[in-house]
Amino acid sequence: MSCSPVLKWRPTHCARGRGLGTVGRMHLDVLTLGSPALGRRAQEVSNVDGRYQELVSSMFEVLYRSGGLGLAATQVGVMERVFVYDLGGAPRVLFNPVIVETSGEWSFVEGCLSMPGLFVDLVRPRSVLLSAVSADGEKVNVEATDLLARLYQHEVDHLDGVLLIDRLSRSEKSRVLDEYARTPHWV
Repeated sequence: MSCSPVLKWRPTHCARGRGLGTVGRMHLDVLTLGSPALGRRAQEVSNVDGRYQELVSSMFEVLYRSGGLGLAATQVGVMERVFVYDLGGAPRVLFNPVIVETSGEWSFVEGCLSMPGLFVDLVRPRSVLLSAVSADGEKVNVEATDLLARLYQHEVDHLDGVLLIDRLSRSEKSRVLDEYARTPHWV
């Protein structure tokens, strides 16, 4: 069974919420607002090989447990340029992603696993061309629009040490952070 004809990440089970096979797992948790790692740029992955299978499997486990759509390695304290995502039962992983081109604009309410319960309306490009390395170690270029384009931008931001609140104006960021500090949030 192939989960992705292009990116070819193949956990043992591809359906959302199912186990990821018998591969050993790292215990990972999502870092939340205030963690210094969230503000740091991740390092390039020099060689995509089998060493990443455990990390990627564990990241998918965290993603599904958290109910998110995507998860950057920096969100679990791993400072390498890799992210996983699953939009509807097709888990995928990308290494060393770079957004090469953008076009259009789209306003959408966006949330983040590292800031549980916080949702902000952000304007981002509607379409992107992303260059990355697949789980097979091959260079890929992926065109995306709407939700997938937004997911790519959000996860690349994480790998660059940028949070969605960093995309807000100074006054809006201050207002949102004040509100967030007063609101209980559960991880």
